[in-house]
This record gives sequence, structure tokens and C-alpha cells, in this order.
Amino acid sequence: MRILFAALRVAVAIAILAAIVGQLMTSLAFWSDRGVTNVGSNIVNFFSFFTIESNVAAAIVLLIGAVLMVARRGHDPEWFQVTRAAVVSYMVVTGLVYNVLLRGIDLPQGGTLGWSNEIVHAVAPAYVLLDWILAPGRRPISARRIGVILIYPLAWVVYTLVRAPFVTDQVYGTEYWYPYPFLNPNSSPQGYVSVAFYVVLIAAVIGLTAAGVLWLSRRGTVSRRDSRQLS
Repeated sequence: MRILFAALRVAVAIAILAAIVGQLMTSLAFWSDRGVTNVGSNIVNFFSFFTIESNVAAAIVLLIGAVLMVARRGHDPEWFQVTRAAVVSYMVVTGLVYNVLLRGIDLPQGGTLGWSNEIVHAVAPAYVLLDWILAPGRRPISARRIGVILIYPLAWVVYTLVRAPFVTDQVYGTEYWYPYPFLNPNSSPQGYVSVAFYVVLIAAVIGLTAAGVLWLSRRGTVSRRDSRQLS
């Protein structure tokens, strides 16, 4: 069973990385066709999407998890448990937000690659959640760790909103660049009020998702050999 999960983790990690590279290559070609000269800035924009960052983190966690799955027995290390719980939370929210708010909307990464889009927004989020529920090696994690899980998304929002007004979007000809339309005060109905509403809403969704992920850690396939909760 452990070998099976290790193999699945490697396969999904490779699929995620292939999807990211494929989308980046598509975006580079798209920018070239549009006459974009500041390619370096656009590459930074590409890796500033929450989806891309979450999927890169998921691929890394899956590869580390595959090694731990075959190298250890019993529980995974505490640092990995908490990191994995955070990444699962981010990936689930990535899938939810995209499929509820963004599916069918062109995002400014440049020329969406269909199969890549489905992997990072549907296949990968679904797999990491199933892996969290079914794979051996996890142990209970206290709900108090929700605060730790929220640090990265909040830092990402601050980074995005501070950086966006200073980035010129050569593709669409604007003096700003926001990765998602609901974060753009220039196109939102009530400006920053609308942005604040969505930020609070998504933070709440991430918090609730994290609570569910941590609750799942205290249910199901936890080994009896060590049921000590990670505080």
C-alpha cells in the first residue's frame, strides 16, 4: 500500500510540474506574439499566481512524501505533517475558487493551455485531498495550527496588492497587474471595498478548509501506535 501511494505521489507531482512548464511555454509564446519586451516581469507575474505557487508547493510536498512513504514506517515528521496540511488546504481552495468564480474567465497568464489548466485546478486539488484522507503516515493535528496555515495566504494577498500598482501589463496595456479579477480595484464594482470583501471571504474559506483538513487528520487512517496530537 505504501509503495502504491508513493508511486501515485510521484506521478501526480510529475503531472503538476509538466502542467506548469507547459503553461509557461504557452505563455512565453503568447507574450512573444503580443510583442512583450519585459519577459522577466511577466515570468514573475506567472509565478505570482496563487494557483501556480500552491501547485509548485504541492509537487514538492508530494515528492518529499513519496520518499518518506518508502523510507519510514509509522507517522511522518511533524514539520511535514503541518506543511502538508497547509498545502492540502491551499490546493482545495484553489480548486474551489477557480471552479466557482473563475472557470471560463481568461486569466492574465497568457494563452490558457487546456490540459494544464485542468491538472492544476481540478486533478491536483482532488488528488491531494484524497491522498490526505487515504494515505498512511499522518497523525492528529490540533486546530490551533489554523493560524500557521493562514500565514502564507495573507502574506500572498499583501504581496499582490502592494506589488500590483507598480507593474505594467504589456499584454493588456494597463499600468497595473492583478492575477485575479476579484483583486483588481480598477474593475471591481466598489473598488477596494469589493476587493476587501473577497479577501475576507476567501480568508474565511481557507480557514474553514484548514479546519476541515485538520479535523480529517484526527479521523480515519491514523496509526494506533502513536495517536499523540500535534499541538
